[in-house]
Amino acid sequence: MSDLSNATLLWMAKVTGAVAGSAVSLAYILPHGRREAATRFAVGVVCGLVFGGTAGLKITAELGIEDVIGPNEMMLMGSAAASLCAWWVLGVVMRAFEENRILALLRKRKGENADDR
Repeated sequence: MSDLSNATLLWMAKVTGAVAGSAVSLAYILPHGRREAATRFAVGVVCGLVFGGTAGLKITAELGIEDVIGPNEMMLMGSAAASLCAWWVLGVVMRAFEENRILALLRKRKGENADDR
């Protein structure tokens, strides 16, 4: 492993964390179909790659473990956390728009407000 540069190791940790976080999020609550699974996995990996470093910094700062873990562990942890959180957001949005639930909720509230007059 000494042949790999530090930047390569950080990217490997970032990709590994993003893929692992997405895989765990899919296994936690199974999606309805292949399309939803593929979308969740892709969004999780992308968010893990994009926000992994920032999430790792925030988590280590909040836990006070900056001096305890190295940059590779921080990147792995941050990427996994970011991809896992992205799945939750995407899952909530997809389920909310499924079968126009938001529109039905808005119509219901509008009807209740009309009855109050």
